[in-house]
Amino acid sequence: MKILVLNCGSSSIKYQLFDMKEKTVLAKGLAQRVGLAGSTIDFRKGDDGKKAVFEAEILDHKIGIQKIFELLTNKETGVLGSLNEVDAVGHRIVHGGDKFSASVLITQEVKDAIKECIVFAPLHNPPNLKGVEAVEEILPNVKQVAVFDTSFHQTMKPEAYIYGIPYMFYEKHRIRRYGFHGTSHRYVAGRAAEMLGKPLEELKLITVHLGNGASVAAIDKGKSMDTSMGHTPLEGLVMGTRCGDIDPALILHIMKEYELTVSEMDNLLNKHSGVLGISQESSDLRDLEEDWPNKSEKANLALDVYSHRIKKYIGAYMAVLNGCDAVVWTAGVGENSPIVRSIVHKNMDWFGIKLDLEKNEVTWRGAEGDITTPDSKVKVLVIPTNEELVIAQDTMEIVSN
Repeated sequence: MKILVLNCGSSSIKYQLFDMKEKTVLAKGLAQRVGLAGSTIDFRKGDDGKKAVFEAEILDHKIGIQKIFELLTNKETGVLGSLNEVDAVGHRIVHGGDKFSASVLITQEVKDAIKECIVFAPLHNPPNLKGVEAVEEILPNVKQVAVFDTSFHQTMKPEAYIYGIPYMFYEKHRIRRYGFHGTSHRYVAGRAAEMLGKPLEELKLITVHLGNGASVAAIDKGKSMDTSMGHTPLEGLVMGTRCGDIDPALILHIMKEYELTVSEMDNLLNKHSGVLGISQESSDLRDLEEDWPNKSEKANLALDVYSHRIKKYIGAYMAVLNGCDAVVWTAGVGENSPIVRSIVHKNMDWFGIKLDLEKNEVTWRGAEGDITTPDSKVKVLVIPTNEELVIAQDTMEIVSN
């Protein structure tokens, strides 16, 4: 079975084509600047083939997906004889609210529900939906599946997802903690169980997903018990450009002091805060780590604040879980930053964590491994995430049944 996985952003389309018989990637790539001047599509065969970049006029998501299909079926460079070989399409959908606790076959009812959740994710759900509708037009007979970032966290109990505001906001507007990065947290938890040689149902795990957006999850017996992101992806950890947890009264104070509009304040918290706001240099951890710790005082402070927040959440989730078998690091920063991992896990012996500094230094750039000493009671694992494979597996299972 061949499954195409699509992740449609506001001006981009990530894609991967899987052969699920062997669980191999036949082709992958990214269409960029959709609806803008200077659009391009990159394409590579296999998971690690040479990347080719093509200029293309991509006015909207439908045209972008058509161009992707043309590359996949190109007689000289493609991997498909025809589009008839595509058995199903799986879509990353950011927000499913509390309507979906699992991936689902896309129907009109499901599309309507995704539209209702646009109010929760106005930047993400609309382009996600455009991808679904584009495939419907181009391949009307192919089944499609929605895989939600939020569904994995639907196992949280009310005490973890209800906010300390009047309950009527939850009853009338479904304002609550939802959490994100669910497919990533789910994937690395399952892989951690395999690496530890134990059933997932017997493990207590803390998974740390660190990209430009970042979140931590407390997972007990394979189920999410709590997570750092909230109603939106702004809550929780300090991120590349997002502030994370903040005293809400400060928002009112800053708005009054600088006479900011709601839109301007939203822009400040989401796009000009976090690591970028503190360092005043960059939102990219790689820039701050270069020549660390001999960077500027603000750059070092940003790295320390970033790491301290992660450590605080790990400690909190050890309390939530009443113990922990392993801490799992994943995504761009989590997989590739020995510096952040060493700062976070310094002086955590009391928790049973003993980092092997040599293993920590060599485990990155796509590698997975245990970076603790043999006598560490709590293991620390580095596991490259594979959200696209999770989407492909869910898609195959649903359309097969």
